[in-house]
Amino acid sequence: MARRIADSVRSLGAQRFDLIYTVGPQPVSARLRAVELYGTRVIPMVRDMLA
Repeated sequence: MARRIADSVRSLGAQRFDLIYTVGPQPVSARLRAVELYGTRVIPMVRDMLA
């Protein structure tokens, strides 16, 4: 996921990337964990790739 985001930001020249999160059949705890991982693992990787 981090590679795809970094590639998209580079190719589009985007200044920001917004996470659009839809609610499906997942329990709330799983959704919260996904957002936590996005913020603590994915975004730092994207920043490193774009640095």
